[in-house]
Amino acid sequence: MAKENLSIPRGTRDFGPQQMMVRNHIFSTIRSVFERFGFAPLETPAMENLSVLTGKYGDEGDQLIYKILNSGDFLSDVKAEDVEKGYKALTRKVSEKALRYDLTVPLARFVVMNRNTLTFPFKRYQMQPVWRADRPSFGRYREFYQCDADVVGTQSLICETEIMQMICEVMQRLEIEDFIIKINHRKILSGLADFCGAPGREADMSVSLDKLDKVEWLVVAQEMTQKGFSPEFVEKLASLRTGIISFTSGDYSVLKEKLSGNELAASGFSDLDQIVSMVSGFPEVLAKMRFDLSLARGLSYYTGPIFEVVPHGVKVGSISGGGRYDELTSVFGVNGIPGVGFSFGIDRVYDLLSELGKTASMPASSSKVLVVLFDENQIPFYLQLLSSLRKAGISCELYPEPAKLKKQFGYADAKQIPWVLVAGEDEIKEGTLTLKNLATGTQEKLNLDQVVEKLNA
Repeated sequence: MAKENLSIPRGTRDFGPQQMMVRNHIFSTIRSVFERFGFAPLETPAMENLSVLTGKYGDEGDQLIYKILNSGDFLSDVKAEDVEKGYKALTRKVSEKALRYDLTVPLARFVVMNRNTLTFPFKRYQMQPVWRADRPSFGRYREFYQCDADVVGTQSLICETEIMQMICEVMQRLEIEDFIIKINHRKILSGLADFCGAPGREADMSVSLDKLDKVEWLVVAQEMTQKGFSPEFVEKLASLRTGIISFTSGDYSVLKEKLSGNELAASGFSDLDQIVSMVSGFPEVLAKMRFDLSLARGLSYYTGPIFEVVPHGVKVGSISGGGRYDELTSVFGVNGIPGVGFSFGIDRVYDLLSELGKTASMPASSSKVLVVLFDENQIPFYLQLLSSLRKAGISCELYPEPAKLKKQFGYADAKQIPWVLVAGEDEIKEGTLTLKNLATGTQEKLNLDQVVEKLNA
């Protein structure tokens, strides 16, 4: 029999115990911040009805949705004319469900379905995987986890202000210091499209602008030309693409003045002014904020402030982003439920910590101490010892087989278990245990209460 060639799909990854310890640390850090800001957990199904997802992410996003073939004979209703009509018509015939593309549209669906029982403003966080049929590359995966926090049911810009605080607190706890929070406003982009000579085409413009963190301006300009934007539009847009302006060292008054005749742009600048005013009481947050006219956030459902977290000096791109979407529930037939939220991409955060060299010291086990199986006749004692340690809140494990001490110590060292506990026949008679610190090599004889106190210190 030929040996099977085992592999996993491109754009997906396995995570071993040590990697999962890092990921769990990221999850718990983000979860603790979300909960301290009053957000409650939510989960939604991995799959949604295809009709729920399509039309919410723009044409490019819709093409990246993973469709699920109908069960059974999925071709039974397909006719030749369906094939001739193209993939969109064919898809409706063979697929009714899809894997979720993000967590925001499922949230909007959940809110609409449960609007009569929810308490508004509704603050929820969600930490689940999403899937996108994208071309895999460094930092870009087909399956990845998002950690979202959203507030639905209020237009208050206090929410945006707290989002800035939450981002900075998560980054501080993860010991990521060199980063910025890029900010823009979709209404400013609408005013920009109008000013440059293409009113109403801000969506097409934004999809192209959103690629500037990956490609040069020339590539974006060529794409806009292919979309039918005039050379004059592209040239005027290039002249206004002022780059990133720090809220602590500069302002956007020149651009604000140029677009002052546009009501949408003026409204967008007014929102940013209010956010900056509220954040100014937190200088450590304000210092990270940057206005960036090229920030567009390609998803079509954004309507207000948009933001993105970008670390410096690393290959990993943005690790978080979000914005306000005051009309998303309207696509499900319910108006007047505004929302704002953001998301951390766990896989990007993990890659960033790896690149910064902050994951190597993470243990491959949650165990704090290994109990050595020194004497097979004493297994009942060892099991009772484990139970006592666990009741005291200490994570521990027993080496399951009789083996030389060197092998058992090597096992603890390989899993980065910091302590080893040895109890031979004489020690058991004396009521003592030998506790050894593998990092320092020091060891001492202690009773059980002293061991517990030492390990819990």
